[in-house]
This record gives sequence, C-alpha cells and structure tokens, in this order.
Amino acid sequence: MNWTELKSLNQLEELRNESKNQTVIIFKHSTSCSISKTALNRLERNWKEEEMNSVKPYYLDLLSFREISRSIADLFDIEHQSPQIIVLKNGKAVFNRSHFDIEFTSIKNAVLGANPVKN
Repeated sequence: MNWTELKSLNQLEELRNESKNQTVIIFKHSTSCSISKTALNRLERNWKEEEMNSVKPYYLDLLSFREISRSIADLFDIEHQSPQIIVLKNGKAVFNRSHFDIEFTSIKNAVLGANPVKN
C-alpha cells in the first residue's frame, strides 16, 4: 500500500475535495495499541492493489496528530474510534469500521458501493 500521511488540518479539506473525484480511505492508527497494529498489518497484508487502484489511502498517526483525529470525527460526522478505517466518496463518509471489523473485503465492498455507514 502507498499511504499518504495526514499531518495537517489543511489536508482534510483537500482530501474531502479529492474524494469527489476518487475514493479516499483514512486509516486512523494508534501506534501504541496492539489491536491497531494487528488491524493495520492485516489490512496491508490483504490489500490487492489491482482491485483498489482507484483508491487513495491516507494514514493518520492519531497519537501524534490528535487534533486531526478529532476534526475527522467532526467533519465527517462519525464517532471517533481507534483504530478506524473511513471510506470517503463525494466528500462524505460512506463507510467506517473499527478494531477487528477492519478487513479488506468489507472495505472493497464499500468502495464498490455495497455497504452502508456503520457508526
């Protein structure tokens, strides 16, 4: 996976606009949490670039950038979780999962429009 790191609040509006042209995924990661490390490892291990080449993945180290994490919850009207995956389309969150519910197949289905938002 080729992650783009989220490091500034300004990027949130950019990726929101970007999601109007291509699907965007945000992975909120707690670097001190074993569940978060496991979810990230599982996602990266199962990611199939050929199936997800139209998706731009963003990575947020939420311990280093707590303000960005809070802003994501507010901007996209979703409950903060850690770890958490959020799929954005047309400027809105269309899917989110946390902890061990983060898995490639459900993300792929959300990208293809098969799953509703889960808070």
